[in-house]
Amino acid sequence: MFAEQETLLIGGRNEAAGVGWTDVINPSTEQAAGRIRTATTDDIDAAVDSARVAFDHGAWPRMSWTERGEVILAALDELKLRNEEIATLVTNEMGAPLRHSVRANIPAAIAMGRSMVRHAEEIKPRTVRPGRVSWALIDREPVGVVGAIAPWNGPFYFAILKSIPALLAGCTVVLKPAVETPLDAFYLGEALYRAGLPAGALSIVPGDGVIGEHLVRHPGVDKVTFTGSTAVGRRVGAICGSDLKRCSLELGGKSAAVVLDDADPEVTVRALAAGGFFNTGQVCAALTRVLVPRDRQAEIVERLRAAASALRVGDALDDETDVGPLVSARQRDRVERFVTAAVNEGAQLIVGGGRPAHLDRGWFVDPTVFAGVTNEMTIARDEVFGPVVSVLSYDSVDEAVATANDSPYGLHGAVFSSDVDRAIGVSERLVTGTVSVNGFFLNPDAPFGGRKASGIGREFGPEGLASFLEYKSINLAEDVGRRYG
Repeated sequence: MFAEQETLLIGGRNEAAGVGWTDVINPSTEQAAGRIRTATTDDIDAAVDSARVAFDHGAWPRMSWTERGEVILAALDELKLRNEEIATLVTNEMGAPLRHSVRANIPAAIAMGRSMVRHAEEIKPRTVRPGRVSWALIDREPVGVVGAIAPWNGPFYFAILKSIPALLAGCTVVLKPAVETPLDAFYLGEALYRAGLPAGALSIVPGDGVIGEHLVRHPGVDKVTFTGSTAVGRRVGAICGSDLKRCSLELGGKSAAVVLDDADPEVTVRALAAGGFFNTGQVCAALTRVLVPRDRQAEIVERLRAAASALRVGDALDDETDVGPLVSARQRDRVERFVTAAVNEGAQLIVGGGRPAHLDRGWFVDPTVFAGVTNEMTIARDEVFGPVVSVLSYDSVDEAVATANDSPYGLHGAVFSSDVDRAIGVSERLVTGTVSVNGFFLNPDAPFGGRKASGIGREFGPEGLASFLEYKSINLAEDVGRRYG
């Protein structure tokens, strides 16, 4: 399947613009899986201008939530019918195993979009509030033109997550997919316009970091929503801060899984394997620091070794594959540098750490487990973004909590215990935006986002929708206000 996108999508028009062609490389084969036109700064300007006109003068922001939801649901219905086609494209773009893409990744993205429409019903565009001085109509209005920058590690999922809540809120959107995985986003854009999205409400302009920074800086953009590395997120936040521009940043993580002394080992390790190796570890919420009681370390390490060894690494199109390649040679090299640093700093390599012997091409790294890790080691401090899990030991729950919180990140975490109340109690002590109890859960109906260097703002649920709204208070004399109350 070779995919070619000859045009950009600017305000609903297919524009043969761009600076030239960029190959999209299949990370399993290292061969071109497609090619795409790459946007220029002029294309960004055209897309933002189109979004600005559509927001300031067009129908979309002035439609009801219900009307906007109907358009979005119609588009999602169409995308559901093309599940296997989109899944195959995503697998060829970034290496997610095809059976995961077909059965989980693409259906989950579409279901998440539907959940956003459902949660929109919880938001009241106007409320009436009596007060001591006057009454007020409190309106919630769309923030304006949104610059949305999506990452490569879940491209179709993030295309929906970045676009649908903003569109539902009545905003117009300029979406920049990652240059590694740009093709699948056009399925979303085309489906939305066929479903009745008005001209200008959405543009799709793939490109590199230069294009992304131009979008962030553009004076016609009212809000930026970005998912990616903490380093780039800091720059996005600094630019937005200098312009007092709204932004949401979902950044890196180094999530700790606290295994308590009464945890069920089978339940625990099953979740740890999913949390560490799903999507080849290319997940911001991955459970990469496993904190275990010292007297249970040998047991948990052995079970993790067996779980990692049982995973089948191979071509992402092979239905038997559990773990596919990393997205690029650059990403594989980065992971391998972390493995080397861990060994040099004294961590014990239990399994993995190298390239699979049976594969002579593709950007693969075997699922890897380290033991004997301390929280000062590079492998415990920095986000690897690959299939690498570190096991740390502790002597008391207080020590485990302190170690978990001793991190620049605070995105996700987990606690494992046979006593759920006890697990919840420990969860409450973790300085992180989300915690899973006895599992690895990515819940699209609950707010998700980070603390500390893991970001600013929340996505998912009504809270995610609310981030694309501004408050306006219309103050009224009491006798007038009562008419609205």
